[in-house]
Amino acid sequence: MNYAKKDEFRPKIIIFKAVFRFKFNSNLMPEISLRGQSMPASPIRRLVPYAEAAKKRGVKVFHLNIGQPDIETPPLFFEAIKKAEIKVLEYSHSAGIESFRKKTAEYYQRVGIDGLDASNVLITTGGSEAIRFTFMSCLNPGDEVIIPEPFYANYNGFANESGVSVVPITTSIENSFDLPPVEEFEKYIRPNTKAILICNPGNPTGRLYSQADLEKLAVIIRKHDLYLISDEVYREFCYDNQHHFSTLNLKGIEQNVIMVDSVSKRFSACGARIGAMVSRNKNVLDIALKFAQARLSPPTLGQIGAEALLDLPDSYYESVRTEYQSRRDTTVRELKKIPGVLVPEVSGAFYMIVRLPVDDCDKFCQWMLESFSYKGTTVMMAPASGFYATEVAGKDEARIAYVLKNDDLVLAAECLAEGLAQYPGSKQTEIAKSMGSITR
Repeated sequence: MNYAKKDEFRPKIIIFKAVFRFKFNSNLMPEISLRGQSMPASPIRRLVPYAEAAKKRGVKVFHLNIGQPDIETPPLFFEAIKKAEIKVLEYSHSAGIESFRKKTAEYYQRVGIDGLDASNVLITTGGSEAIRFTFMSCLNPGDEVIIPEPFYANYNGFANESGVSVVPITTSIENSFDLPPVEEFEKYIRPNTKAILICNPGNPTGRLYSQADLEKLAVIIRKHDLYLISDEVYREFCYDNQHHFSTLNLKGIEQNVIMVDSVSKRFSACGARIGAMVSRNKNVLDIALKFAQARLSPPTLGQIGAEALLDLPDSYYESVRTEYQSRRDTTVRELKKIPGVLVPEVSGAFYMIVRLPVDDCDKFCQWMLESFSYKGTTVMMAPASGFYATEVAGKDEARIAYVLKNDDLVLAAECLAEGLAQYPGSKQTEIAKSMGSITR
């Protein structure tokens, strides 16, 4: 056979096959990856198209669905970038700018976490990347991580990307989402269990775990030699004179703890995309650095601005904490006025999960945006079902982020109350009919 001739006709054959396949299969397209198909959608942003449509109709939307603070980013952030006089925007070190890592370790010293230096800190592109790096550095595909639910919905996504299985341990709104007892955790530990992940203070629950709670958890970590991954990005937001206790201060499991941090909420700088992975386990950080090198570097400008923010005085943190505690108090007070709404104890962060008297919160939250308005306004919330891994859990619950000013929170609660009175699937419909409108 003349192979030169055969090669000459090969492009024509390929084109013929392509035309044939297109003609007889007009729906033909490459397959999407199984990983992509299994990637969960964000429950926080799923209703965005409905909110956008409401705004186009002229309805004002009170956004209680997402933890985007409205507090001004401290000017120091922008001033530091302007003063940098950068002529070439270079990559930083893959682990982050050394002066920033050193200053971050000094910040931890100020908040009571001793014995850290720059070598214990890996700067990441937001806290999200810190969680990804932790999963990929500490767990193998098929390994399991136990997470108290409801939990930050993106933990599911990060686990999916890493081939890790999430094992939920359910907490209850009736006891304000307390950490389950040690015996309950023990039931979920199997040979391929490698880690427990907590968020403290909690997103989405607003629960603050005490030192005693964490010391009980440390017993399990030590007994089974697990990793304890602790998301502590809301450290500064603890209320009612309660104080945050870091897992990095737990004794006897120093090599087991990986702490995740971020400047996003602490400094109202979500768009800076600067986080950190912090640990005393240098082996884990060495492995995480390989992943960091693969993505080259975290944002240089974000690091410059974030480093400057570490010079803020204690009065800054106190003023922001006071503001959020006031917003929590307003939200709790107004929600408790609404018949049938269950509001748990909320001790930290700026979120709460509430139980609403409806048949299905997913449907209700969509209905509020799609079919309802009150005095030209409506409310956007995040259905809590998206924060549970257990099927059908949280169907009558919603997450509320109290990131608006107090006056707006009062108006949002009034709007929500009216929505519950009018919603066809409301369990308080009969009450509303007998009482009339429950507006205030």
